[in-house]
Amino acid sequence: MQKKQSEFMTETAGWIGVLLILFAYALLSFGFISSQSFWYHGLNFFGGIGIIADALADKDYQPVVLNLIWMGIAVYAIIQIVL
Repeated sequence: MQKKQSEFMTETAGWIGVLLILFAYALLSFGFISSQSFWYHGLNFFGGIGIIADALADKDYQPVVLNLIWMGIAVYAIIQIVL
């Protein structure tokens, strides 16, 4: 039972991550937010966390690397916005 709950949680985190990144992209593409927006980069950052959680649980390391870089870019952009 514990394994099923853990798998459900990581799968849910992964799907939420995917939805956050897609939502950020849609908002940007339709002109609701700017690429220099804190929200755009924040959604991408938290989306990356969700995908990483699921990918690590599945021992699927390519999405981990991709999303660590994705999150690093988001953090850099957020720092530039805040400063």
